[in-house]
Amino acid sequence: MSAKRMTIGIPKEPFEYQMRVSVAPQNVERLLKLGYDVLVQHDAGAKADLYDQQYEAQGARIVDAAEAWGADVVVCMNTPPSEQLSLIKRGALLITRVNPRANPQLLDTFSQMGITVLALDCVPRISRAQSLDVLSSMMSIAGYKAVVEAADAFGRLLPGQVTAAGKMPPARVYVIGAGVAGLSAIGTASSMGAVVAATDVRPEVYDQVESLGGQFIEIPVKQESTDGYAKEMSDDEQVIAQRLYAEQAAQSDIVITTAQIPGRPSPLLLTEEAIAGMKPGSVIVDMGASEQGSNTALTKVDEAVQTENGVTILGYTNLANRLPAQASQMFGQNVVNLMKLITPAKDGCYQLDEEDEVVRGMTITLDGQIMWPPPPVSVSAAPAAPAPEVAPAAEAEPVAVPRWKKLWWKVALAALAIVLIAFAPASMANHFIVFMLAIVVGFYVITAVTHSLHTPLMSVTNAISGIIIVGAILLAGTGNPVVTVLAFIAMIIASINIFGGFLVTHRMLKMFQRSSDE
Repeated sequence: MSAKRMTIGIPKEPFEYQMRVSVAPQNVERLLKLGYDVLVQHDAGAKADLYDQQYEAQGARIVDAAEAWGADVVVCMNTPPSEQLSLIKRGALLITRVNPRANPQLLDTFSQMGITVLALDCVPRISRAQSLDVLSSMMSIAGYKAVVEAADAFGRLLPGQVTAAGKMPPARVYVIGAGVAGLSAIGTASSMGAVVAATDVRPEVYDQVESLGGQFIEIPVKQESTDGYAKEMSDDEQVIAQRLYAEQAAQSDIVITTAQIPGRPSPLLLTEEAIAGMKPGSVIVDMGASEQGSNTALTKVDEAVQTENGVTILGYTNLANRLPAQASQMFGQNVVNLMKLITPAKDGCYQLDEEDEVVRGMTITLDGQIMWPPPPVSVSAAPAAPAPEVAPAAEAEPVAVPRWKKLWWKVALAALAIVLIAFAPASMANHFIVFMLAIVVGFYVITAVTHSLHTPLMSVTNAISGIIIVGAILLAGTGNPVVTVLAFIAMIIASINIFGGFLVTHRMLKMFQRSSDE
């Protein structure tokens, strides 16, 4: 690449339905820091309420369509039609969503144009590439919007309430598919007070669902993903899964389906019989709806329909487009992260390292040469196989450990407890009984608490520890040496629990603090 400062063009999206823009004003400054000049077409972000003066305030230059499309690097939301493609100069870099599996004819078009194309929707699903993945960022917004749209169509409160007028149970939300969109929907619905359940064919997402406040409902069909996506089921597996979906949908107020398979029609999850078994007034949001298929048998693409039994089905295909400002900013940040990767020197000149599996996976054409498909990248979530054990030089004879050596500390504690009870005042006998009962009850109560509530539980134990310290201080002055020693020990242990609890809580809260941006 030449050493001159390159330009990045942000054109106005040519498709009428598109409300977003590929780079928001908030992203411009970061591109300038990489050494590029940013050219924004007049009114490129107007549909998302992102205006020219906002771009200019961040250092971008407002230009006409020809100059934006004629930049060294052109960034847009979707592959543009031929009219705009003709404005891209030979040797330019086009960064956009291509979906080459469904649009193989574009490969020849890009090749004849002699341009380099990086597909933002072909980012390998590996940890290092997550910051570039526009599918994940857009699906995260779409999952949130799906819950909002469902709540609006549902027409009732999602959280349960107890008022003077009576008790209202919380809505039950069932999410099919725990990918990025599904997890976003689970977290949103849970935060709004609904009772959330979710199902996925990948058992490894169990912890993610539970951590967001959802209940994971296991499906008899399991898959191991090697590319980050769920696979198409066999006919027998689909029948088994559909039976579970129908059972859960019949018990739910809102059902959100998120199943999509790249390059293939969306799988059918809810049959007509399953929808007929749902409660009147319930809502389905079909996030798998597209021209190639949908997740329910009665979905109409980009429409809201109501079935004969009063079930509303929302088949909106582009939910992220309904939050255009934030979606544009997140899409733009994905672009910024990509430009950081291919501009290591921050000199305004990109360098495509085809040895980098992330760059190689996104490259559709390189200076007109067709590079699709890329070599497969394995991203299996299955745990790595344990390393083989090295056989010892000689098999040593195992040495038997006497049982008393394993139990000595338990025996010692029991003996100490007997001594304390024997020398304690008679008035303390009832206290020892209460203490033993408290240990038994506390053990079963604490072990029954879900892990996600351990942090608030720590706050409760801090309050109890404070009570213990106050009681220990009062007992320390009784004059009985045994009571004084026990009170002193109680104060030490309770103090450790309090200060340790604050320390752990502080460290956990720091995990959720957002670090300052570069």
